[in-house]
Amino acid sequence: MQRFIGTAGAANSTMNPKNSISQIKRLLGRKFADPELQDDIKAFPFRVSEGPDGFPLVHVRYLGEERSFTPTQLLAMVLSNLKAIAEGNLNSAVIDCCIGIPVYFTDLQRRAVIDAATIAGLRPLRLFHETTATALAYGIYKTDLPENDQLNVAFVDVGNASMQVSIVGYKKGQLKMLSHAYDRSLGGRDFDEALFKHFAAKFKEEYKIDVYQNARACIRLRVACEKLKKMLSANPEAPMNIECLMDEKDVRGFIKRDEFEQISAPVLERVKGPLEKALSEAGLMTESLHFVEVVGSGSRVPAVMKIITEFFGKEPRRTMNASECVARGCALQCAILSPTFDVREFQVNEGFPFSVALSWKPDAQNNESQQTVVFPKGNPMPSIKALTFYRSSTFAVDVLNVDTDDLQITHKISTYTIGPFQSSKGEKAKLKVKVRLNIHGIVSLESATMLEEEEVEVPVSSTSEVPKDATRMETDDAPQDPASSAGDHTQEPKGAADPAEGAAENGAQDSEEKTVPMDTDTKVEPSKKKVKKTNVPVAEMVYGAMGTVELEKAVEKEYEMALQDRVMEETKDKKNSVEAYVYDMRNKIHEKYNDFVMLEDIEGLMAKLQEVEDWLYEDGEDETKGVYVAKLEELKRLGGPIEMRYKEWTERGPALEQLVYCIRSFREAALSADQKFDHIDISEKQKVVNECSAAETWLMEKKQQQDALPKHANPVLLVSDIKKKAEALDRFCKPIMTKPRPAPKPQTPPPAETPSPEAHTPEQQSNGAESAEPASDGAQDEHAAEQMDTDKDDPSQV
Repeated sequence: MQRFIGTAGAANSTMNPKNSISQIKRLLGRKFADPELQDDIKAFPFRVSEGPDGFPLVHVRYLGEERSFTPTQLLAMVLSNLKAIAEGNLNSAVIDCCIGIPVYFTDLQRRAVIDAATIAGLRPLRLFHETTATALAYGIYKTDLPENDQLNVAFVDVGNASMQVSIVGYKKGQLKMLSHAYDRSLGGRDFDEALFKHFAAKFKEEYKIDVYQNARACIRLRVACEKLKKMLSANPEAPMNIECLMDEKDVRGFIKRDEFEQISAPVLERVKGPLEKALSEAGLMTESLHFVEVVGSGSRVPAVMKIITEFFGKEPRRTMNASECVARGCALQCAILSPTFDVREFQVNEGFPFSVALSWKPDAQNNESQQTVVFPKGNPMPSIKALTFYRSSTFAVDVLNVDTDDLQITHKISTYTIGPFQSSKGEKAKLKVKVRLNIHGIVSLESATMLEEEEVEVPVSSTSEVPKDATRMETDDAPQDPASSAGDHTQEPKGAADPAEGAAENGAQDSEEKTVPMDTDTKVEPSKKKVKKTNVPVAEMVYGAMGTVELEKAVEKEYEMALQDRVMEETKDKKNSVEAYVYDMRNKIHEKYNDFVMLEDIEGLMAKLQEVEDWLYEDGEDETKGVYVAKLEELKRLGGPIEMRYKEWTERGPALEQLVYCIRSFREAALSADQKFDHIDISEKQKVVNECSAAETWLMEKKQQQDALPKHANPVLLVSDIKKKAEALDRFCKPIMTKPRPAPKPQTPPPAETPSPEAHTPEQQSNGAESAEPASDGAQDEHAAEQMDTDKDDPSQV
């Protein structure tokens, strides 16, 4: 059994529910014991168990055996399929991408998406929040955004499994995310589940069937409930009819929209919560919102639209494609990040949806752990913060999620061990630790550097000029931002948030190293201090993340499965080729090919076709590619001669006409009295005539032999032979009949003789004197020109 991903997998889900995996995002990066995950598992038709690391494992049958996959591997399969689709449409390799994720994804879930992309052979330029992607797709095409005032828009996204709300402030050429809010388990599927439970109970009472006992019946009922929900979105009532749902029983149901809203009341009550939270965190009133945009498939439920309208006091708009807005926004962001595309300048100011703190134990014994918030909620992404610690030996720093009311978010993200290190002075070492919040929303401790001050002797200077090298060494650690001079040392190249505060002795943030003042008025500078920097090793441990070795094994496994998919696809193509040949030959044998095969041969061929067809649906149902290739060759040995005779008969007429035309054309040209062939020698023309006669004789003999044969006999006059004869004739005759006329020899006029005046006889002189009037100069020139033209045209003047 091969993998079917995407639409192909969805098409097979009803027939093979236990092997059809869906809602992978609900499993990604979550503990098996998570209460929300346990609720989801109850509705899954496939089997999910707890892995050795406490995370879920999905069990399926693959290639005839039981296999287990992590959610990260399953997501990699989907991304690999999307990559293949993109490469097929673009006709080029695809590596860089932008992946949309829910805003509520934790650090671990974000790392899992990155790992899945790596397994699929992709390199994410950015993990983009779905809410931000929607906002970008909405705002980048707006040409009327204000330059000074802020346009506030609320986006409500009710998807299949979750609800996300964001409030965005727009100005010309930019957007700013003002707030995020969400409900991870409020979406269209919850309305489907309400209908499912309603009709499952109804059918159990009326038809005495329990759909919970049959996975296929559950799938079919859920699909019917989804269709029913869509019908109720446009109609006040809707029927349900399912044939042979279970135990060979047909079931019928009926429900009105009012009843649907009553059974969905627990779901509808939760819609208002994210709306209130988003508005509160943005610090706005409903009157300050200019527009409310609604997207997502679940937003089509009329009761949801009614709640949104009543809350904001204005009619929500649907100016965007509800299903494609996130994908469009991700594509735009990917184009913005890529240097290849020219995109309108549009700045995205994203805020981090959680608060992240660092925690550590002080150097002194029996003291409680201390912590400081380095990236508060709403902190710009990406950012870098720096903290200074004073330590005498190796120590550990924990990265934590804090200040969250979401109980499903894991408190501890990761632990970093910093060391070993040794101060040259034997006292506590001063270490600068840089923490990064990257563009994906993943927090990591980037580096640790030990700083030691050293005194350096400076030679006597005769001028007041400061040595350039010494100045650079001193200012290496000087604050780069005005805010840093006040005692914090945050480095925020892309808009980091305000730094945290804490005691320097216990490892909290400390001011940067001060530059030692230099007395530039004196000529002698005995000594100064410089800072020596030493990199300190940092070991990372992320709780629940894939290790490097595991990731490499997952990449290899995905490659093997992709290779197996290609083999299976080629095998399926060959099997389809055998099946198609059987049907095609059977249909043509009594129509097109009837005159080209003997009656006894027809009976044998039909029997063979029936035998292969029976084999395909019995023993040959699951064979290898080589077996199907051999079976097709066996059939073609029987049907090939018939097809060849039919093809020769259909193509012989046009080939004969072409050869006859070639013979006639060259013969007429060789026998023609046209002046354009006068320069060709008669013997050469005779060769052309002889060659044409020989080709004509060959054609007449072969044609007589062919006409005497029946259609079911193998032909003696092949189309290939006719084409070769025409090509040979053309190759022989064409160079002769297209020989260019030789160029005429160049002609040189005789030298002109000019008689001297003394050579004139007296009679000539008297004749000239007796002329009435000499011709004008113009007349003489005209006469001379005419004489030259006459000489040029007259061959006798040569």
